[in-house]
Amino acid sequence: MNPREFISNLPDEILGKILSLLPTKLGVSTSVLSKRWRNLILLVDNFDLEDSSTSGFSAFLEQTVARLNTCPIKRLSLNGRHYRFSSADSWISTAFERGCLELHLQSQYLDTGILSSNTLVKLTLSDQIYLQGLVPHDGTVFFPALKTLSLGAVVADRDVYESLISGCPVLDELSIRDGCDDPPTWKKSVVNKSVKRLTVSFHHPMSAWAYEDNVWFKTQSLVFLDYSAFVSQGYTIVDRMDSLVEARLDLRLWVSTDSYDSDYEDKDFDVYRPYDVFGDVTSLVSGIRKVKTLHLSPDSLEAFFFCCNHMPVFNNLRNLSLESDEEKGWQALPLLLNNSLNLHTLSIKGLVHRVTSRCGDACACISERKTGMCCLSACRIKVLEITGYGGSFIELKQMRHFLGKLQCLETVRIGVERDGNNEHLRANLSSLHRASSECNIQFI
Repeated sequence: MNPREFISNLPDEILGKILSLLPTKLGVSTSVLSKRWRNLILLVDNFDLEDSSTSGFSAFLEQTVARLNTCPIKRLSLNGRHYRFSSADSWISTAFERGCLELHLQSQYLDTGILSSNTLVKLTLSDQIYLQGLVPHDGTVFFPALKTLSLGAVVADRDVYESLISGCPVLDELSIRDGCDDPPTWKKSVVNKSVKRLTVSFHHPMSAWAYEDNVWFKTQSLVFLDYSAFVSQGYTIVDRMDSLVEARLDLRLWVSTDSYDSDYEDKDFDVYRPYDVFGDVTSLVSGIRKVKTLHLSPDSLEAFFFCCNHMPVFNNLRNLSLESDEEKGWQALPLLLNNSLNLHTLSIKGLVHRVTSRCGDACACISERKTGMCCLSACRIKVLEITGYGGSFIELKQMRHFLGKLQCLETVRIGVERDGNNEHLRANLSSLHRASSECNIQFI
């Protein structure tokens, strides 16, 4: 049986599924093959419509929608700048009437009046979506069944933007991505009682004014937070995030902190802050204090020191993951470790960091007389994970420091860089003195 006969012998339902996987314009073109294929478009439930050329695109879409009649639509993806404003609204309304479950929209002007569906479970708005229309009444429910909402460069009035987020009563996952290629669009507010997973990426290094107001969070059901942005003036946590299990923070400072680390032996660690470092993350850090797993970027470690007036106690924290950078310091690490009484696992990607006078005994770079705060000797960490280990003198010195200070260690996992002399590196590490007699070194 040749391929053509094999395809022709497939049931209509299977052919409909195959056509659903093709770009819609290509799938519709198969209707010229035969009388049978002419009606197979009615079995397609996944429509991917892209404005690849301006000529005839709107007419093509209108003909396609007209042929749908009453067939169900599971997924609609619509991307195009060159069709009429009213046509896009009509196509989306038709999809909602057909019980659409998943909708992806790019580069369009939309009337807020059509943003309502009882069946939609996933919505993506991206690439300069403009929402136009009247501000909805308080308590408006846009999507009673929506589980996943993704917003990227959505231009709308504050009330419309915020109502869209709050008007999804069973929302599980919310993603907000607002980058530097376009003017800031996020309103720096997330209010939703049900959302469990929240990802925010808000980076506009040339628009400092966008960070002058507080960022608001009212997300009491949150389980996972991934927040990446330049630090804002402040943060308001309306309801405590007591359900939070995992948090990833990438908090970037507006200025370099090189000049603040010369020598401050007479300054108290917990109260000293340079007066001209913009931003205050105190409320944000306090709001996540019930977290069990915390990931911090190199910038976040510095933000915790320079922009946090009080470090909370992390009683629930079991796993702490850090990423190092040769231009960023570890100043906040001593207090962070001392305030994480039940920490079980410390993971560090890269040991090379900027030497400062305020790393306490977390770092081996400063002589004993300058360490000040002691954190490692009292730390009850049982698992230490190091990745990106290169075997340099500085890295070996830091590993000797960790192994000689951490008295409760049971397992050390080390990921060695591929281009290094693995046999030599392993021998050096295995010969280091260990404060814990139970410590076992593993290479991964």
